[in-house]
Amino acid sequence: MENEDEQTRRQLAKDLKRKAKSNDPDVVKCVLCGNTNHGGINRFKQHLIGGFGDIVKCPKTTKEIAKEMYDFVQSKKKPKFVQQEEEDYDEDVEEVPSTAASNTLGSSKSSAKSKGKGVASPFHFKKPMASSKSVASMLMRSPEQVIEERHMNGPSQTTLESKLRTKEEKDRVSKHIADFFYENGIPFNAANSRSYEIMVESIGQYGPGLKPPTFHDLRLPLLKKAKEETSKLREKHEKAWKKYGCTLMTDGWTDRRGRHLINFLANSPEGTFFLQSFDASSESHDAEMLSSLINAMIIDVGIPNVVQVVTDNGANYKLAGAHLEELYPTLFWTPCAAHCLDLMLEDVGKLPNIKKVINQARRCTTFIYRHGRVLQAMREHTNGMDLVRTGATRFATAFLTLQRLHKLRPALRKLFGSEYWIVSKLSKTENGRRVYEIVFSIAFWEGLEDCLNASQPLLQVLRIADGDERPALAEVAAAMDYARVQFTKAFVGQKTQLRNKVLKIIDDRWNTQMGKPLYGAALFLNPGKYFDIVERNPSCASRIREDFNDVLEKMVKDRTTRNLISNSADDYKNTRGGFAREMAIEHRKEKSPLDWWDAYGGRAIELQSFAKRIVGLCCSSSGCERNWSTFEFIHTKKRNRLEHLRLNDLVYVQYNRKIDSRFKKMRELGEKYNPLIFEDLEWTNDWMNDIEDRFWSAVDIASGASQGLEGRTLPRKAKGGSTSDMRTYTRRGTSSTLHDDDDDDDDGWGEDEDHTPIDDMEVEDDYGVPPDPSLKNTQEGDEDFMLD
Repeated sequence: MENEDEQTRRQLAKDLKRKAKSNDPDVVKCVLCGNTNHGGINRFKQHLIGGFGDIVKCPKTTKEIAKEMYDFVQSKKKPKFVQQEEEDYDEDVEEVPSTAASNTLGSSKSSAKSKGKGVASPFHFKKPMASSKSVASMLMRSPEQVIEERHMNGPSQTTLESKLRTKEEKDRVSKHIADFFYENGIPFNAANSRSYEIMVESIGQYGPGLKPPTFHDLRLPLLKKAKEETSKLREKHEKAWKKYGCTLMTDGWTDRRGRHLINFLANSPEGTFFLQSFDASSESHDAEMLSSLINAMIIDVGIPNVVQVVTDNGANYKLAGAHLEELYPTLFWTPCAAHCLDLMLEDVGKLPNIKKVINQARRCTTFIYRHGRVLQAMREHTNGMDLVRTGATRFATAFLTLQRLHKLRPALRKLFGSEYWIVSKLSKTENGRRVYEIVFSIAFWEGLEDCLNASQPLLQVLRIADGDERPALAEVAAAMDYARVQFTKAFVGQKTQLRNKVLKIIDDRWNTQMGKPLYGAALFLNPGKYFDIVERNPSCASRIREDFNDVLEKMVKDRTTRNLISNSADDYKNTRGGFAREMAIEHRKEKSPLDWWDAYGGRAIELQSFAKRIVGLCCSSSGCERNWSTFEFIHTKKRNRLEHLRLNDLVYVQYNRKIDSRFKKMRELGEKYNPLIFEDLEWTNDWMNDIEDRFWSAVDIASGASQGLEGRTLPRKAKGGSTSDMRTYTRRGTSSTLHDDDDDDDDGWGEDEDHTPIDDMEVEDDYGVPPDPSLKNTQEGDEDFMLD
């Protein structure tokens, strides 16, 4: 016999429908609204439930009726992809004698079970529910597919299930999720991760009664399984390594606890893959140790697959690179281009005129972010937009913030000229008056424009070098030439002196650190840029061809193959043979160098294979630095006590999952993706007050914590070692210091020339507490610094 709920639903269906006076059995009339529905009982049920695009919802149905009908439909619903059009209710089931029902059950054992439960159901369904459940389970979309579709199609339409849930039910679930975050100190930006969405969707699909994994499950079997699944990602990367070659990226850093960690990643056109991280705290960080570690990773990836090794410019890494080039004659060691560009930005920031504007701008931003009331008023005037743009490097943050200040100049002037500011107690303080004067200073805004002209071309190049959208080696040299042209156009007349200083900084850094033949060879093989150089500067084009010859001679030892490649390069240079094809010429600028060679190099197969190994390379080791915070977070002893090998497994899983998610996001955003912009503000950087640090310090005191809880955003910071030659370059963080053998002195970049006492800290504003970072609006796009 059917249970009471199912009888209620069936009775509801009978009571709420009656056949219209028609010979058509598919016509049903609703007794609530009087509407005549064509299409049978199924469409009538949807009419009562609502939410179906092609069926008008009954205006007189109640929430209780809709829920009862929906529950009934769900209990009898067949899989979406095999569902036949339902007939009338009376034709769905047929009454049979109880003996027939007993025979249908098929065994005495089944009959016994039925007797134990009561009288068998008098209905025999043509399509058993057990079969439907089996098919449904096979056709159900996985949580990963649901989230992927949600991201591809944008915000999805509210489902029927969510419509029938009350606000109180949703609030209760949200509260429990929030409690998990609060009680365990989980960073709020974890809610932005794709895995968080997949987890919630997976729990929802499972339904009630899920027993969560235990501490032991997470620590051992699930971690082992996650590592095995992550290792499967390596298989597709290995195919790309064999086809295109790859770049082995490495970088070392010293964390706040004095441990020296060295990370290794491999990059190819398929993307970046994290290989391993070594704790070298007990080792001597000399060239011999570094070359030994790097050599082990070259063997792991495959000696024929590694075209170049990219590290920072430290003296120990330079010497290690030289040792590796001796060991493997076809291998290139290349310093990190992003490192070099960041040092250029640092040198530009040290120029007196630029430094003065940066200090004034920082005074404004730290004043505003120090006071909740002023910060809230600022966001009201800027439509929720923040002044500070947290960049991938310390110096990128400085110049990106200057650009944002320039954009929000009218809003800032309106804020400090408003009635709110005039009556504010802060306007009477010395710092308040200084900020007011800066905002309304014509000289400040003119100087800020000079800062933008001196930095924006370099930021454009840094965006290319630091990005993962496409291999950057073939693009960076041309981008630097473009940047020089932009500097020449931007500084004219009385500004030529500043232009010359900026150009000298660029040339000195680039020629000293980046003057490698590999860049020239990649530029020669970039048809979208090389043929423009041929027309504009033939002598430069000749030098680029010489670089190509140097690289060819180093990488290809077989004389016959080398001659074939050289002859094909002549055809390419002079646009002969297959390279003279009309489509090949038209697509020089439209296709990436890698796609162009794949499409039009088929008649010069040796050159095609060689070219793809060059133009598919990256030029930055910044991918290593992106997992610094990941590794430090996992290595914190307070958070777990896993041994080092298991910690490395955890980093292996976490970082490769993160980088895979980043590539998915990059594809979703397309041209809007900007690797220089961080989505979340870091409240510990130089341009904002240390609000979050003070907050977590208070938590430490209140909870009696023996180890600080501060730093939930975990910015990438590092401190130098005990000796200057062992210190490792770091590009971000307020306490970070740059260590480069070409520039060991620090003249206090970013410090105020005159130290004004902070006299406004005791001035009470209306809020009295630090502002909530979640109030910021992150809808601002990253359309800046796009290179044509």
